[in-house]
Amino acid sequence: MAASVDPLVVGRVIGDVLDMFIPTATMSVYFGPKHITNGCEIKPSTTLNPPKVNISGHSDELYTLVMTDPDAPSPSEPSLREWVHWIVVDIPGGTNPSKGKEILPYMEPKPPVGIHRYIFVLFRQNSPVGLMVQQPLSRANFSTRMFAGHLDLGLPVATVYFNAQKEPASRRR
Repeated sequence: MAASVDPLVVGRVIGDVLDMFIPTATMSVYFGPKHITNGCEIKPSTTLNPPKVNISGHSDELYTLVMTDPDAPSPSEPSLREWVHWIVVDIPGGTNPSKGKEILPYMEPKPPVGIHRYIFVLFRQNSPVGLMVQQPLSRANFSTRMFAGHLDLGLPVATVYFNAQKEPASRRR
């Protein structure tokens, strides 16, 4: 099981954003036909709409999904770490985020400079949390660890991340 977190250690997801954990659920993330695997490269132009996310588990279990960018505004100076792109709570197991309560609407990746990591983190909830969660006042300087601690979510049960960088401007004449 430890092998499944190795890419998260190499990609500094564990350390920068999360503490070491043992995955106990599965989450598959797709932008169109593209399946997201740890460390894969995605063009921001393919991430305009929220991804399709499938979560394992039973319908009596509830999950929280958080998507952040720990490299904002630039990987060399991440002064806005973490920039939160999406928060959905109370997602029933075996379904997807559309069945949960969206706390913060999806915002597509727009890396201004350098290669950014975009991280999807899944937590199993102990009970419904939708009434306890308010939208963050700012997307900047979010902390997945503090958010999880505030809601008593514990460690993640699944995580996947991709890399993206600014696309060259199209040359129009």
